[in-house]
Amino acid sequence: MRIAQIAPLYEAVPPKLYGGTERVVSYLTEALVDEGHDVTLFASGDSVTSAKLDACWPRALRLDPTIRDALAPHILMMEKVRRVAHQFDVLHFHLDYMPFPLFSTMDTPFVTTLHGRLDLPELQPVFDTFSGAPVVSISDSQRLPLQQANWLNTIYHGLPEQLLTPQAHKEPEYLAFLGRICPEKRVDTAIRIAAQSGLPLKIAAKVDKADQDYFKSEIEPLLSQAHVEFVGEINEAQKPEFLSGAKALLFPIDWSEPFGLVMIESMACGTPVIAFNRGSVPEVIDHGVTGYIVEDVQGAVAALQRLDELSRTEIRAQFERRFSSKTMARNYVDAYSALIEATRRPVLRQVAVG
Repeated sequence: MRIAQIAPLYEAVPPKLYGGTERVVSYLTEALVDEGHDVTLFASGDSVTSAKLDACWPRALRLDPTIRDALAPHILMMEKVRRVAHQFDVLHFHLDYMPFPLFSTMDTPFVTTLHGRLDLPELQPVFDTFSGAPVVSISDSQRLPLQQANWLNTIYHGLPEQLLTPQAHKEPEYLAFLGRICPEKRVDTAIRIAAQSGLPLKIAAKVDKADQDYFKSEIEPLLSQAHVEFVGEINEAQKPEFLSGAKALLFPIDWSEPFGLVMIESMACGTPVIAFNRGSVPEVIDHGVTGYIVEDVQGAVAALQRLDELSRTEIRAQFERRFSSKTMARNYVDAYSALIEATRRPVLRQVAVG
């Protein structure tokens, strides 16, 4: 199958550090190539892939301080893809609703994976207008605000099986928080859970420019507590050691997280997840198997007392069964095939009627 993957230009594919969408695009692209498909990746020029790379901007926009209008490079990329769309069996976009106006009028089948939050009121008229544009959700929970969208399937994210693996370790002694510091991720709640449980907490997290004020005013004052260690942003190579050495990963979100890649990163290392019951959490965590789903701080503290009931070997095995990039790629190929078949049917009917 000839497949185009169209990634955002904000980060390289894969990103050097934090960047969930671009990371998933990389995992998917590599798995599709491994499965024998002919894949072209439209992305920034500093991306690294075993697919064919069609560079749509010299480097990731995040790394280019001269860029003030990030929409302009994306518009150029849309036009570049439009001109070669006929060369592909399917176009797979990771750009939210941006492709809808242009590619809804074209013959080449296209699909968009929606990676972000969908509970914004301004999205309602967009999906009312483009109700036929095929989309994939990354959890069933993510779909709830947009019932009218043309959902093809829910396909969970996956990681390469050998990307993150359990590391031999002495008895884990700390709790881990991994990801991004922002109000909805609630690192302050993680600090409170750790304090009440009597366990140290290591925080490996990125602070975006948009969250600098929040970090300075709300989080930085909490980092001086004796049980808290702020590690900062870590890269892929550092994650196995960081996660394998933890008794559990804390995921105390207070918003409807569409997926939560960090949960399966933790599972890949055999580390259980203590997560608040929000968004995708009940779809990703198997309660009592790969971690515990709780409602509040007290529930999280109580769950930490039951970690010995979980098998780190079984957590890793469950990751391999449910969340490998190979599984993700095969599920997408099924979706592509269904989409291609569906777009052919009207043409065949027209020929028959003619």
